Amino acid sequence: MSALQASAAALRARAMTVVDLERVMEIETAVYPFPWTRGNFSDSLKAGHDAWVFESAAGAPAGIVGYAIVMWLPDEIHLLNISVDAAFQGRRHGRAMLDWLCGDARARGARSILLEVRPSNAAARALYAARGFAQVGLRRGYYPAADGAREDALVLRRELGRG
Repeated sequence: MSALQASAAALRARAMTVVDLERVMEIETAVYPFPWTRGNFSDSLKAGHDAWVFESAAGAPAGIVGYAIVMWLPDEIHLLNISVDAAFQGRRHGRAMLDWLCGDARARGARSILLEVRPSNAAARALYAARGFAQVGLRRGYYPAADGAREDALVLRRELGRG
């Protein structure tokens, strides 16, 4: 396990397991109007994607406060999902988790990180901009939206440099 700092609270990153999926699904369904399914997470684990949970290292009863799923490409990673429990948002946990993911990817040879984000997700867009991500594309109708509509996705990339 590795430790990282998020505001005043320390977080610990560890590999996600099938046992974690119940808690992951609690968070996922609480923070997204169109959440991933348990099958999406299970399939990611089976496919060998990096799947991380982030826990309170201070021994607080919170347990898992966030998670991330990352798919490796030859020399970059694609961040498929990163989420923080609603009760822990606004405490810089997302920032700490994203920084940890970028550092881990750089140390393992990735040169960049790619992700999609909804234009309507102002908080996530602000986080990504503050962490050096820039828009490199647009995927039309990528996300499901209310009443059967679709929402575009902004494609963002951050160069990681050499480890």
